[in-house]
Order: sequence, then C-alpha cells, then structure tokens
Amino acid sequence: MTRKTVGEALVAGLKARGVSCVFGIPGVHTVELYRGLAASGIRHVTPRHEQGAGFMADGYARVSGQPGVAFVITGPGLTNTLTPMAQARADSVPMLVVSGVNASGTLGKGHGHLHELPDQHALAKTVALISAHVAQPEELEAALDRAFAPFSAGRPGPTHVQIPLDVAGTTSQNGPEVSVPAQPPLDPAQISVAAGRLSAASKVVILGGGGAKGAGRDLQALSERLDAPVVQTVNARGLMHGHPLTVPASPSLRAVRALIGDADCVLALGTELGPTDYDMYATGSMPAMAGLIRVDICQDQLARRETELAIHSRAEDAISALLAALPAHQKHSRGAARAEHTRAAAFEEIGADYRAQVEVLNAMRAAVPNALMVGDSTQPIYAGNLYYDHDRPGGWFNAATGYGALGYGIPAAIGAAIAAPDTPVICIAGDGGAQFSLPEIMAAVDENLPITFMIWNNRGYGEIANSMQDVGVPVVGCDPTPPEFGPVAASFGIPYSRVPMEPQAVAAALRETSKSGTPSILEIDITGPAPDQE
Repeated sequence: MTRKTVGEALVAGLKARGVSCVFGIPGVHTVELYRGLAASGIRHVTPRHEQGAGFMADGYARVSGQPGVAFVITGPGLTNTLTPMAQARADSVPMLVVSGVNASGTLGKGHGHLHELPDQHALAKTVALISAHVAQPEELEAALDRAFAPFSAGRPGPTHVQIPLDVAGTTSQNGPEVSVPAQPPLDPAQISVAAGRLSAASKVVILGGGGAKGAGRDLQALSERLDAPVVQTVNARGLMHGHPLTVPASPSLRAVRALIGDADCVLALGTELGPTDYDMYATGSMPAMAGLIRVDICQDQLARRETELAIHSRAEDAISALLAALPAHQKHSRGAARAEHTRAAAFEEIGADYRAQVEVLNAMRAAVPNALMVGDSTQPIYAGNLYYDHDRPGGWFNAATGYGALGYGIPAAIGAAIAAPDTPVICIAGDGGAQFSLPEIMAAVDENLPITFMIWNNRGYGEIANSMQDVGVPVVGCDPTPPEFGPVAASFGIPYSRVPMEPQAVAAALRETSKSGTPSILEIDITGPAPDQE
C-alpha cells in the first residue's frame, strides 16, 4: 500500500466519504493538511474569516444534505469557528471542522507557543458532538469514522478532528476504511400503536420540524390521509407550499397554539420542540399537546419532554411506515377549514409592520420562484419566521432561531450557492448583521456565484431598539452607522441597486439581479424615499 502523509490520508479519507468541497483559510498550522488537496479534485473555497468558513459549511450542508467541511488553524482558527459550530448544533446541521493543534509534546504546558490554548480539545468538546484527537498516524481513520458517524445515524451536528503539527506530516500505511453506522430500526409495534391512535382521533395536528425536510410528498399524503393541518417550524417551511392543510406560521403565535391545543392527537415529526420556535415570546409555557406522538432521530431528544408515544426513527421512515399502516380512506375532520382559519388569524396577529414585510417576501418568491432564501437576524426574517410560506422544501433557513448568531446570512448563502449552482440564491441581511461578515462577499466574487445580497437597511439594530423601547429602557448602542453600500459594491466590482420597501419595486429589482449571473447587492432602504439608482 502506498504510504501517505497524515495530511494526504486525511484528504483521501474525506474524498472516500463523499466530500467534494472544503472551506478554509490556510495557515502555518494547517500546511500539511493541504498537502493532498490540490490533486484530490476536492474544491477549496477561501473565506475571509474562519467564522465565515463555518457558516459557509453550514449553508452548504443544509442545501446539499452532505456534511459541510471547514479547515481551520490552531487556536484562533478554532475559536473563530466555535460560533458556527454552535449554530450548527442548535439546528442539527452536519459539519466537520478539521483543525491543527500544537505539537504533541507542548500541549498543556503553557509555554506560550504560537496559537496556543490551554486545552483546545476540551474547548472543542463543549460545542462539538464529537471531538477526536489524532495522537498517532494510525488513529486517523478511526477518528474520521467517529466524526462522520452522527451524519448518517442519529441527530447530526458539528464534529471536530484535530491533528498535532508533529503528526500531520508523518506517514502511515492506513488507507480509507469507511464505516457507515446503520439507521435505528423502526419498531413495528410502535407504528401500529401510533396508527391506531391517529385513526381514532378526530382532530389531528401534525408538527413538522427540520428533521422532516426529507419527507416530501409522503408528509403531504399523510396529512391528507388524516385530514390534519401541518404546522411547520422555521426549518420545515416549504414542505407544504400552497396546500389547503398547510400552516406556515410559528407555533409561538396564539392562533397556532389554539389550533394545537384544540387537537385530540398531536404528531410531532423531527422537531425538538424548542422555545425559539414554540415559545419565542418567552411566556414560559408550551402549546398544549394532547396525545403527543413524537418521532425523532435522537433518542436523547425524545427523553427531554413528556411524550405519550416516542418513536426513535428518521421522520421520513416513520411517515412511510404510518402510511402503510393507516386505513386507505381519507378522514374528514374539517382539516382544511381549521388550517385556513389558523392561517388568517395568525397573519392578522403578527401586526401591520410584519404583514408589510411578509408581502415583500411574497413578492420576492413570485419574482424568483424556487429560490434559496438564506437569512440573518433581521426584521423581514423575523416576520417570515412568524408567517411565510416558501415554495421550496429546505429553501428558507436563517440564524434567527436556535443559537441566533448574527453574521450568518452572507457566508451561509455562499455555501448554499456552491451546493446548488443552478439555483437562485437570495441572502437577506440587515445593515447591522451584514457588517459582521460583509467581506465574505469577496468569496462570492472569487467563486462567481449568482447571489443577490439583499441588505435591509434601517440604519441600526431596529428590532433591538424596539425591544428596549417596549420595556422602557433608553435606547443605547442600536445605531451603528452603516457604510454606503453602493461604493462597497463598487469596491467588490459587483452590481448595486437601491429600492424602497415596496413589494413590486423589490420584485422588479430581484428579477434583474437574478439575470446577471454574478453576485450583486440590492439595498432595501426603509428610512425614506429611494434615491436614483447608482
């Protein structure tokens, strides 16, 4: 067997496991990890900051369904990537971070070596599902197996492999020996019990979470068989676009809580039932869920909340089994009427300002059908998370739930565009959040990605300012001056336009930018009349 350095073996191991793209910034502590990359056929994308590498890997993973991979240096490279790892963990996104670490004999000594941390491995363990340390060349393949295991069985999230400087350049005879864990087997008895309870119920409600994104048509067929409205969390939007049984609204809204509370059986599919979806107003309570049947890939997640019937399974496998077990005839429980009433009440409940922003989102969807809309924490994203019906499963995602990291949108949109090169991508970021990661747009320029970076410019942290005012706190620190985005776009060498917050104006501008085939910036100015386009 041909001898390879550990760095070369790492690249070969990644390729053997289906990796086709890595995001990273080379540094003196990762040079050996790059040794085999150029000849491997694996694409390398260079962000402008390691946080960008992690968020790009996140966006790539959400769209491709494959783990996003980031290469980062020891110390600051790893710490800069912890925020994206935490976001990925909150949203169950498969991500592998490969880092260097100082030479084995120096670890924990505190001698002050370049990029030294007291215990990098322990730090990574606080966020990663698995953090593997490769102490010897022969340990690499086992470390990769451990790191990839959560991506194919169980609840995915970020994992980490670190390779010391003195190990990365040494040689080993190990070759790729890929081990793929099996999915948990379905329990036929549980499916039979669940089918019986669902058949007997007169008002079923289905809760669809991000874990149900792969269910596609089967989820629609199940909802029709049960005549059950389907409430979708943020990460499930697009699964039931335009369907009479769809409820594309937050279960934190009173109207949606009423629908769930009126059910005599609730079927929760691939949702952690977390407060950023179900209690975003911090009431301290969850919607009442009678006869709760819960399906989740994570056994630990199933144990965290009281459930009448917990089924350990991928959502798509459980849905398929339920369809086979349920009677073929369709129930009639006024599901469409219940869903329609909830949609109307929920849309009214979000208020006039958010309704206006949702109308802009609707116009964007009509102007560029089947686009990927990737968002940061900004007002139209908050509005859409409360109520918005996207037209593509998995095509609406953002960082305003779960960990809630600002600066996510721009780099995540880049990862998404690389994963789906023939799909239009729209990044929705506020002027405040955009300033966290604005330089990453140059990576989109380098890669020639057709992304419209839509900057929602209210000249500050408008949502936070409103929150401070609502509780009588004087507004402080919420008005950072944004740059002039026209000159910024010119410095990037990309097109720029600015329009007011009017649905048709935004739609017309998006139609034009989507034709360009290049990155562009579209500024939405909500503070006054739009000046002439530049």
